[in-house]
Amino acid sequence: MPASAMDDHQLAARLAEAAGQRLLELRAAGGEPDDLRKAGDRLSHEFLMAELGRLRPADAVLSEEGRDDPARLAADRVWIVDPLDGTREFGEAGRADWAVHVALWERGDLTAGAVALPARDRVLSTAASIAVPPVASPLRLLVSRSRPPEFVQRLAGDLGAVLVPLGSAGAKAAAVILGEADAYVHSGGQYEWDSAAPVAVARSAGLHASRIDGSPLAYNQASPALPDILICQAGIAPLLLEAIRADSLAR
Repeated sequence: MPASAMDDHQLAARLAEAAGQRLLELRAAGGEPDDLRKAGDRLSHEFLMAELGRLRPADAVLSEEGRDDPARLAADRVWIVDPLDGTREFGEAGRADWAVHVALWERGDLTAGAVALPARDRVLSTAASIAVPPVASPLRLLVSRSRPPEFVQRLAGDLGAVLVPLGSAGAKAAAVILGEADAYVHSGGQYEWDSAAPVAVARSAGLHASRIDGSPLAYNQASPALPDILICQAGIAPLLLEAIRADSLAR
């Protein structure tokens, strides 16, 4: 199907996959890790911006690697992209926990999205149904491999859960969607492009996604900062939100 004829769900998946293939080719050519990271950010950003400009010229774009245009705040449709989520991991040979995020926000909410995991040859998107495996026992909580929040470590102790360190935000959300972990709890700093596509895909699979206080995640805001997130199966969301609340009160 020509890209121009695709609906937004299909386009998000196609663009995330195509950007990921370009990143794999760049990575395979080798180079110094820092140079590779910078080149990957630039390559994927330029590709996504060019394709969205060609295929959805009337839409606004918010990209981690681009200059923020305040005009997006008045737009009805805004693509929110992270051209290379997990730049640190991308620069480390053999690591697969990095991703490409492509999401669409329309008139107040996310409506389409895709998370490509190029090194795993997987694309999770709102274009296809996803069956999420059941929750495990003990619970498996994802945590940053480089900046694990202290409160998540306390949370694991309170719940008798095990911590699973992983790289990018997209890889963590994908692990919950694929049943490789049970919850992604993060606090300590993120932006809209870190979570928009993962949240769109998680919600389409029936998962819970919110701020860690249970409030809604809001996108296309004047400030793109969105510092915390909870993604998990709906059935365990009340348990996790109450444990987070209790930890906050105890501090």
